Amino acid sequence: MQDLPGADTRIALDLVLTVRHDGHGSVADELADLAGLTAWAGDHPGIVPDGERFTADASTLAAVRDVRAAARSLFARAVRPGEPSPADAGRLLPVPEALGRLNEAAARIPTVPVLAWGDAAVPVVRSVPAQGARADLAAVLAQAVIGFLAGPDRQRLRACHAPRCVRYFLKEHPRQEWCKPSCGNRARVARHQERHRRTG
Repeated sequence: MQDLPGADTRIALDLVLTVRHDGHGSVADELADLAGLTAWAGDHPGIVPDGERFTADASTLAAVRDVRAAARSLFARAVRPGEPSPADAGRLLPVPEALGRLNEAAARIPTVPVLAWGDAAVPVVRSVPAQGARADLAAVLAQAVIGFLAGPDRQRLRACHAPRCVRYFLKEHPRQEWCKPSCGNRARVARHQERHRRTG
């Protein structure tokens, strides 16, 4: 098993979920500005060293948003033959471009493998930043996205197609169709209204 520096691979899903429905018919972006990225990083301690003191700058925000665009494009590919999130359908990057952006960002932090082997555990290889490597939020997030897409969770990834939802989620059980119960309720109400319109 391989972990990634500074974050587990589930942070990849958290990054993608910074694009969400705002509850009023529009798509909200938690990373729309420097304050948003600063707050989001603060809500995810351990992503980068000294994350509690992290303050976003314009270049970091642009790099993180670039990684997120690549991740959302590759998540859309991962849910095939299902449809991507409606938020992505009209703005997906071509797969080669998304891969290139992701790999380029991930390469900004050189890593080395480190073996960990606890008393009652199996050996685990972790990739950690090479000595002297500078913390780079976009690189850490890109490596987490790569780990997510190459790992077992990719098989459970789905796009929620409830009305107004733009989220991706991990399918927890065979009958799960939506990211959360409220989306399931909205989808059932929408189907009921559609049937009523057709018969009425």
